[in-house]
Amino acid sequence: MENRKYKLRYLPLFEQDLIKTVNYITHILKNSNAAIRLVDDVEAAILKRLSNPLAFEAYHSIKKRKHPYYRIYIRNYVVYYVVIDDVMEIRRFLYGTMDIDKYLY
Repeated sequence: MENRKYKLRYLPLFEQDLIKTVNYITHILKNSNAAIRLVDDVEAAILKRLSNPLAFEAYHSIKKRKHPYYRIYIRNYVVYYVVIDDVMEIRRFLYGTMDIDKYLY
């Protein structure tokens, strides 16, 4: 097991994705409790992964990347992150059935 400490960084795009999803669940689906639970689950999953973010299989995308993406599955959604040195950078929060390579930069 790796003993390295990682810092956490959220990109604004991730925050926008999450806010858009929460707004949809809260205002369109009229289920604010589900939205709150989703945010709690996302936060818990990210913090759990922070202890060893490289211990999981990298996402195999069509595009060659300097830093490979990793995934965290939360219900019907996926958090995408990269690891750059000692930073776990959270980049996207997308619905699981989306065309992922279209949204990952």
